Amino acid sequence: MTKPKLMQGNEACVAGALAAGIGFYAGYPITPSTEIAELLAEALPKIGGYFIQMEDEISSMGATIGASLTGKKSMTATSGPGFSLKQENLGYAVMTEVPCVVVNVQRSGPSTGVPTAPAQGDVMQARWGTHGDHAIIALSPSSVRECFDVTVRAFNLSEKYRIPVILLFDEIVGHMRERIEIPEPGTYEVIDRSKTTLPPSEYKPYDAPLDGVAPLVPFGTGYRYHVTGLTHDRTGFATSKPKEIDYKLRRLSTKIEMNLQDILQWESLQCEDADVIVVAYGGTARSAKAAMEMAREKGLKVGLFRPVTIWPFPGDELIKVATGKRVIVAEMNLGQMATEVERILKQDIEKVNRVDGEPLTPQEILDQIEGV
Repeated sequence: MTKPKLMQGNEACVAGALAAGIGFYAGYPITPSTEIAELLAEALPKIGGYFIQMEDEISSMGATIGASLTGKKSMTATSGPGFSLKQENLGYAVMTEVPCVVVNVQRSGPSTGVPTAPAQGDVMQARWGTHGDHAIIALSPSSVRECFDVTVRAFNLSEKYRIPVILLFDEIVGHMRERIEIPEPGTYEVIDRSKTTLPPSEYKPYDAPLDGVAPLVPFGTGYRYHVTGLTHDRTGFATSKPKEIDYKLRRLSTKIEMNLQDILQWESLQCEDADVIVVAYGGTARSAKAAMEMAREKGLKVGLFRPVTIWPFPGDELIKVATGKRVIVAEMNLGQMATEVERILKQDIEKVNRVDGEPLTPQEILDQIEGV
């Protein structure tokens, strides 16, 4: 481990991106994610990387995709309004299977909302923000150290599955400071996109099995291929053939759905003997854990289920620990994840919500547990 540091969540995200091998960042300053851009503007040129402040969030997403096609591990960061602007190009990255990482440090909304206030209102937008059928991966850390670990993992999953990965922080996690130790290089896994052994004349950029991923060769290395947001065949050129369209669109989902064992990450605390399961993620999970501990001190059997991978949601794991039990979902919105939990468990659940720009407190969650 390196020397312990007092770090902010956004700062740990930058450290994770550098550890994962980031080579390009394009972004536009927006509270509460701006520290990510500021720190990478300083760090990337020192390691031969590239930083560019774009004119808006739309172009930031486009530049991130373009840089990734040249072989650079690429990232952009934003908050709610900017995340909305990125959606069309995010869909383009999904369709063209271009790896990249998109950080959304959530704040209160809609619209400009309260720029400095925490929220978790972009959960469903992370899953369904772009049009069309497709899978997505979204990760939600709950601590500063996890900001580092999950950022590295986001790059790894993006490179491995040729898919944009969303890092869904909230302002609490992005701006709080904790004492952490950054692991030494070589002690954590770093995955690079796969390479092809085929000559340029035989290479097809989308030639993969239904559950697989084709190698993505960087532009400028002697391989010429077509990239388009139109539905395309294995060569990358647009197609109107129903069989090829069906295969392409199904593969966008099955390459994720058939690799859930590798993708899903969650934490289950004291759920085995619990009568009550609290489901929480991101910054709210910290209050939920404290509420669980307070309830246990009072003799109440309470457990915490915390998804780190929130999309795809680890539904099978939740079913194992929560079916037939009393379930409470705590989140800083009006019930976005609660809807998904209710769909998965097929039972009534309880909700603890807050949307006034203040964090949910342990006492509020404990009050719900106790039925106050």
